[in-house]
Amino acid sequence: MGDRKLGIVYHPDFLIHDQPGHPERKERLQALLAQLDNEKLFEKLVQLDPLPAGSEEVAKVHSLEQIAQIRSLCKLQKRQLDADTYLVPQSYDVALLSVGAALKAMRAVMDGKLKVCFSLGRPPGHHAEPQLSMGFCLFNNIAIAARLAQEEYGLKRILILDWDVHHGNGTQKTFYHQDNVLFISVHQNPAYPGTGHIHETGAGAGVGYNVNIPLPPGSGDAEYSRAFIEIVRPLAERYQPELVMISAGQDAYHGDPLATMALSYKGFAEMARHAKEIADRSAGGKIVLTLEGGYHLRGQAEAVITVLSELGNWGRPIKAEPALPAEPVYDDPSRIIAEVKRYHNL
Repeated sequence: MGDRKLGIVYHPDFLIHDQPGHPERKERLQALLAQLDNEKLFEKLVQLDPLPAGSEEVAKVHSLEQIAQIRSLCKLQKRQLDADTYLVPQSYDVALLSVGAALKAMRAVMDGKLKVCFSLGRPPGHHAEPQLSMGFCLFNNIAIAARLAQEEYGLKRILILDWDVHHGNGTQKTFYHQDNVLFISVHQNPAYPGTGHIHETGAGAGVGYNVNIPLPPGSGDAEYSRAFIEIVRPLAERYQPELVMISAGQDAYHGDPLATMALSYKGFAEMARHAKEIADRSAGGKIVLTLEGGYHLRGQAEAVITVLSELGNWGRPIKAEPALPAEPVYDDPSRIIAEVKRYHNL
């Protein structure tokens, strides 16, 4: 396929799940699609259409009661699941399609059709726990795709890297007792949902396979770079994943309205570069990404395209930005990084 080893999964029905004025709204995708179109980048991407996941696939992670509850609330035309998470009558069906997009991306990569595939599904997923949907998320797209990658392809070691600015509590809870997924979350602390502390390292067979890097508000490119070089890379080298999966939230971008981190596009490019090198070393280059947060429309679009460019070797220049105002960093990132290393014997 030459340079067409990179794909996206998209469906226009992802725009149906929408509440005007809510941060997690359809414009997030529309801004990204418009920029891909403006720069004529679709020709560099293999575009795949998803099919809705079956409820039995969703049940690989979520309880039958939870699945039935979401379906029922949508049928009853309830508008809110909780204070943060809205519903429209079609949200259950769109959520199944979002899971299906993650599955399509995973299978395309595992079947060798693509090296890298980015699922642009909405609603996002990483806050959805096995018994509880929350945090703008209904079903945990990446966790379901990882579980089915294990079942369908016999994978024993999957790395899920979550660089969304909010801790991926749902993914952590799904795999907390298992050693066949290494879950690493780099996130802002304090921030929603209040989980993701350093001492949460897994339980039972999963001890040591759950890694939280809770960086303080104001952390930017330098702090993220250290986290990847000193923690993420050595742990991945030790684990030797057979597949790299990324919960790709772009809300650590410095202008994001729901967070106070200071990451630039250069920072996103560096994270993608590390992920690519990890995948190349042990996973035959196989990477599956799912869209999570990112609420600054221009920032989200540019960050996603920067990541795609890095993973696809496009050579697209990283967009220069004016010097960022110095954000106060509220804790010592060096202390936090050292503590994480101590907990994980690095």
